[in-house]
Amino acid sequence: MPAVNASRAPFVGVSELSVDAVVEQVLARNPSLAQMTAAWQAASARYPQVTSLDDPMFGTTIAPASIGSDDVEFGYRLDVSQKIPFCGKRGLRGQTALAEAAAAGNDVEDMRLQLVESARNAFFEYYLVSRAISVNEENLRLLAAFRQEAKTRYEKALVPQQDVFQADVELGRQQERALTLDRMRKVALARINTLMHEPPETPLPPPPERLTIEGTVPSVDSLRGLALSQRPDLQALNQRIRADEASLALACKEFYPDVEVSAAYDTIMGNGPSRDLAPQVGMRINLPIRKARREGAVAEAQARIAGRRAELDSRTDQVNLQLQEAYEEVIESERIVRLYEKSILPAAQNNIAAARSAYETAKVPFLSLIEAERNQVSLLDRYHEAVTDYFRRHAALERVVGGALPPTPQQPK
Repeated sequence: MPAVNASRAPFVGVSELSVDAVVEQVLARNPSLAQMTAAWQAASARYPQVTSLDDPMFGTTIAPASIGSDDVEFGYRLDVSQKIPFCGKRGLRGQTALAEAAAAGNDVEDMRLQLVESARNAFFEYYLVSRAISVNEENLRLLAAFRQEAKTRYEKALVPQQDVFQADVELGRQQERALTLDRMRKVALARINTLMHEPPETPLPPPPERLTIEGTVPSVDSLRGLALSQRPDLQALNQRIRADEASLALACKEFYPDVEVSAAYDTIMGNGPSRDLAPQVGMRINLPIRKARREGAVAEAQARIAGRRAELDSRTDQVNLQLQEAYEEVIESERIVRLYEKSILPAAQNNIAAARSAYETAKVPFLSLIEAERNQVSLLDRYHEAVTDYFRRHAALERVVGGALPPTPQQPK
């Protein structure tokens, strides 16, 4: 593995990592976006190619018997020709190329939205692991205090030695969890660095200690209209329908002939007075009599348009379903977070305080104190997961809508 280049590290000197900074670096560095951008640039370069005329053709003919002859002059023929497509064909080819380029541009935007969601999810995973590590460290500190208290009471013959052993077992369980969390933290780091096209072990600043939910999402009806109007994959399908429609019109134009104009200078036809006949002009057209081939091209183009429109209808239905699902998940997550903050976490803190006080007065066994502590840790972990789920689901909703959500006023808590 190559050594980390500190000069390339994206967050040198930053004390706290933010989700916006991660998104910015991913969009600037991820090679997938560069790949899609190159494909869009390649599609954009098609327009001057398909709208250009074919190169003119130059030809020459020589009469070998006239070379060195004393009876006739040197005989030769020079000609130049240019093929000119039937009126409107080049314009339709250009429309097809422009529509395909526009679709490729929307593909780039769709990839950008996917990368934004991936970057946000990677950041939120990093945040969740960091919060779990903090909870585990606080839990270890609390368990150490419980153990010391149990040991003191055991030495005074107030409780059995089993309380101390129980504390040791619980400390071991949490130390094992610390090892798992350390592995998860390294994987989360590697995921962010990979999205930024950095070595997996590149160090990152710590995430914030708290993510705050502010405001609410707009109504699902307003988001539905926004999604249908700005989703890049829907826009890309619309552009490809336009390209197919231009291809259909071009296939219909193939029933009309192309023209080839030419000019020549011919001395082979004769000498003397016939020299005045040497300059010549001409024209040729193709005879579009192979109608089966052209009718097949028209039928193919019509079928392709029908397929694209059916695909667009199906994708629109999927967008409506995805939007409703993502919207309901965000609302659910917000309500769960509020529930934890207003009632569940305060109740858990009161529970462990009551259990500790009851243990000190020998009203409950040590196992009840441990159970209260386990319950609090579990609820704290679930709270941080609920907060992370909210932001993950919010990122998914933004991707489904096709961009950032319109601002909404902050709701009173």
